[in-house]
Amino acid sequence: MSLLTPQPISQIKRLSERELVALFALMMSLTALSMDAMLPAFPHIAESLAIVDYQKTQWIVSAMILGMVFGEIVFGPLSDAIGRKKSILLGISVYLVGSVIALLASSIEAFLIGRMIQGFGVAGPKIASRALIRDMYKGAAMARIMSFVMMIFLLVPMLAPSVGQLVVKMADWRWIFVLLMTQSAVAGIWLLLRQPETLAIENRIPLRWERIWLDIRFVLSRRDVVAYTILLGCVFGAVMLYISTAQSIFQDVYETGDRFPLFFAILAIGSAIINFSNGKIVMRVGMLRCVVGALSVMLTMALILLGLSLSFDGVPPFGLFMVLGVVMFSCLGMIFGNVNAMAMEPLGKVAGLGTSLISSLSSLIAIILAAILGQFYNFTLVPLAVGFVLFSAVALIMLRYGYLASKTYPEE
Repeated sequence: MSLLTPQPISQIKRLSERELVALFALMMSLTALSMDAMLPAFPHIAESLAIVDYQKTQWIVSAMILGMVFGEIVFGPLSDAIGRKKSILLGISVYLVGSVIALLASSIEAFLIGRMIQGFGVAGPKIASRALIRDMYKGAAMARIMSFVMMIFLLVPMLAPSVGQLVVKMADWRWIFVLLMTQSAVAGIWLLLRQPETLAIENRIPLRWERIWLDIRFVLSRRDVVAYTILLGCVFGAVMLYISTAQSIFQDVYETGDRFPLFFAILAIGSAIINFSNGKIVMRVGMLRCVVGALSVMLTMALILLGLSLSFDGVPPFGLFMVLGVVMFSCLGMIFGNVNAMAMEPLGKVAGLGTSLISSLSSLIAIILAAILGQFYNFTLVPLAVGFVLFSAVALIMLRYGYLASKTYPEE
């Protein structure tokens, strides 16, 4: 029997819980590692590829997200049509191609093309692996597995810059791509040899563009879903703006040197802690109140950061920036999960495509917003603070609009 041949769910030999969590954490963390491990290498990449304008280095992250925008749209329906395992392996193969192009690039244009292909490919394991877990587990069992996976997944953004910095200290920045290719190859071989296909042939949905188009029209016809998607795009845009400028803020503005990964991790810790606590909090106060509170706190902290930045010629005291940053990023742990759930709630039978569409559109919005504000980066914190103020304010408006719009639809 072929390693890619699907078996009835009842006959599937499940991996042990530890092995399953390790495998899918390895695959799903590839996205964060591909973005954040590159941050310490920005100056080296700029020098190697003769990038004079610092703003262009921001596209090292944005180009990958842009590729993911298209990849998420493709791999959602594709995983329903050809199976989870084939979709993941196809995505990893595309990711490896993009990694090789970026590794060998001698110009910024070729490098960004490689990054976009990387982003397109990594959408395969990102989307299909979640569907694969959903095939095997239901309810509390699925939540248990996903919580373990997410625990590891959230640690990656905190540790990734340290990994990247270690590589550039020991070797050329291009070895980061060797590391990423090794991780993706190990994950792909592990999946191929150990994890059976979970989507039986009789349960697959053929790719019919007419059906996909009708489902897309249905998703976009829901004003509440569109509002929550814009909200996610605004918040993700603020995160992308920070990630794109973090290396310069810590190393150029505050001159933290080799301690950059440490401070980057500190700002991410709050988000991870709140994310772990979100399940208990949301059961007590509800998703809407959680998101309203988190966005309100984020907007307040951003306004304070903007006021301090303007008072200190664009560079507030480092301690104050870190305190405000920890609070702002802690809010993210309560926003993304809850708003995604609110956006998915009305979509019912088109949840698979809905997940891909919401993720893709919110990423596209984030790229546009971060790219616009990123062009104003002037080695001060003012553009970052302005971005968080504007994006948080718009997100609050979209939250209210989405909530009111949801009341106009009959409950299903």
